[in-house]
Amino acid sequence: MKRNVLIKYLLANNCQLLREGSRHSIWHNIRTGNMTAVPRHSEIKDLMARKICKDMGIELPK
Repeated sequence: MKRNVLIKYLLANNCQLLREGSRHSIWHNIRTGNMTAVPRHSEIKDLMARKICKDMGIELPK
């Protein structure tokens, strides 16, 4: 999955960017309060995208 597609999906599901790290971006889900790190690779493997969504408490993208 492309990183920009995942970012758009996170934004559409009430997630916001908290801060930029050196190699990861830290995201926060407004509704659940969950946080996770999103790597800055242009291509994110599907398994990693599923883990990010699970950590954020949102459904997996189709």
